[in-house]
Parts: sequence; C-alpha cells; structure tokens
Amino acid sequence: MTTANNTEQHDVILGLGAKKRLAFMFETTQQFKQVWILNDDDGCVMLTNEDDDCVPVWPTREFAQAWATGEWEGCTPKAIPTQDWINRWTPGLEDDDLLIAVFPTEDDDGTILFPDEFDTQLKMPKKKY
Repeated sequence: MTTANNTEQHDVILGLGAKKRLAFMFETTQQFKQVWILNDDDGCVMLTNEDDDCVPVWPTREFAQAWATGEWEGCTPKAIPTQDWINRWTPGLEDDDLLIAVFPTEDDDGTILFPDEFDTQLKMPKKKY
C-alpha cells in the first residue's frame, strides 16, 4: 500500500540528480542487501547507452516497477541478493562486456558504471551518520 507520504518521498527521490540517486542506491542496497532488476520472458532488461549495453538496476521494487512502462510494461521486478550479485552477476556482466545503469529514471539514464566499480560500491562499509 502506498501512502501519500510514500508517494511524495518516492517523487522527491526520483527528482534527485544522478549522483544523489547513486548514493541513495548504495545506502538502500547496503541496508536491504539486494539489488533490483526488471525481468521479462527473455531475462533481464537491457538498455543501450551510446554504444554500450547496460543492465539497469534500482534500490527497491517500487522504483523498478515505476520504470516498467511503455516497451517494458510487461516486465516484473526481481530482487538479486547482493552476495549473488557479487559472486555471479559481476563476473557474468564482465564476461559479456556489459555495464550497469544505476537507478535510471524516465528523464535520466542514471550513472553508468563498470561491473567492478558497482561491485566495489556494494562492498563498501555502510557510512555511519
């Protein structure tokens, strides 16, 4: 159930610049220990950014689901535990020469990272505020 407050917060986060969404992505991922992707009948959704193929990722089911519109309308969010991401996805993405589009929005492709850069951020100790 989405409350008005959650919707407001969701919209505020979507309105952040790519760098702030990147920070939110890693804070949320470290807290919940999962990365969200979109899947369809053929597997993981892919984006093309300039000449590079990317796997888009989001911090929560809600953000991934919100992106599943238009040609991706039939896609479903899928959580990948961070340990599985580190152990299986990072090497697989590197082998396939794929990049990661971190937290794209309708208006912004997000931050494009190499799999090892994303992996390093996933493994960083959580900041204490």
